[in-house]
Amino acid sequence: MASYDFGNDVLFEIFSRADLKTVKKCRVLSKECKDLTYESTFMRLHSQRISTMVGYLLQCSKNFGYSWRHRLSSNFVSIANSGLEPKLTPKFLSFLPEPVQIVATVNEGLVLCSTRLHGENRFYICKPSTQQWESIPAPNPRFYRSKISMLVLGSNPLRFKIVGLSDSIDDKHSESDSESDLDSEYSDKEVNHHVVSDENLWHCEIFDSKSWEWRQSEDLKLTYRDFFQKRQGVSACGGLHWLIFNREQDKDIVLSFDGNKEEWTMASLPNSLRRKEYWDQTALVSCEGNLGLVNIDFKTKMVDVWVLNYEHIWIRKHTINLIKERCLTRFHSFYGADTLVMKDMWSVYFYNFKTQKLDRVTVDNQDIDAAYFIETDFESVQLKPQ
Repeated sequence: MASYDFGNDVLFEIFSRADLKTVKKCRVLSKECKDLTYESTFMRLHSQRISTMVGYLLQCSKNFGYSWRHRLSSNFVSIANSGLEPKLTPKFLSFLPEPVQIVATVNEGLVLCSTRLHGENRFYICKPSTQQWESIPAPNPRFYRSKISMLVLGSNPLRFKIVGLSDSIDDKHSESDSESDLDSEYSDKEVNHHVVSDENLWHCEIFDSKSWEWRQSEDLKLTYRDFFQKRQGVSACGGLHWLIFNREQDKDIVLSFDGNKEEWTMASLPNSLRRKEYWDQTALVSCEGNLGLVNIDFKTKMVDVWVLNYEHIWIRKHTINLIKERCLTRFHSFYGADTLVMKDMWSVYFYNFKTQKLDRVTVDNQDIDAAYFIETDFESVQLKPQ
């Protein structure tokens, strides 16, 4: 059987004309194919040729003079467009029946939203590129869910799960509390000194699109010395992942949820991957489909990027010098293989560390509360099973 040795230029042309589902399958063929299809130049050209939607969904808010329902807005920003500058699309979720707050997203383009009216929470799942949406039953109203994340288990047929965690300390807290505070890296709740046991149970609820209902799962057992990082759970490698800090043992822990087995595992980070100073930043990210970790030293302006390989060993992938850039705010995520995304209250920054090109996007008269990466096509999906 004949074999062919295609150069990167040929593969670049072939893959850039393939649909998004084919590109995602090609990423598992080899490291070369994977690296090629995550380059920002490829993602831009592919988006133009195949008409995909790739970029960030911004949850924004106006400071004053508006009710809750009219204060929130959703905008979409992309650098994968025909122009050289980022393109901002306002009122991105206006097709939904009412103003909503973004709760979670997955890279495949699904967005979980919620709204609160007359003391009742309502949830929607939608695909913005096709403007499809469905109502989702509300979970148990007894619990205040301080962590909600989502992952996709299959695309044909579509199947996704939503995982909601409720701290037993927070069961009586109001829904007005927010986990989007960026003043600290980790949630810092007051410890209940009247509790005799050191065990802190997190109620776990799971929504499965296959059955289209919520169900109570086994409680997640942590301690009162474990603190979640104030970030969304990272969806990677068929699971959800959070970074936890244990004060008593002074160590960082990766908490993982297996989407298929619905099992929890915990693994300590090696000391070499931990923050050196309190003001440094450590964050879990999705890095080219794998679970990644970013360390930012705010003194030296150096960024170390680590990736967890299939043998569960952390491998250093990049060391990036940002000393020339004045925009070093809070790291958010990766856009492809060569672009860091950072955000502050008013702007989102795209920094290509190979070309050293920096793009900044500001939403007029609005604060940017959160940003969510999505990469999807314009094909209709069946969100709810028949």
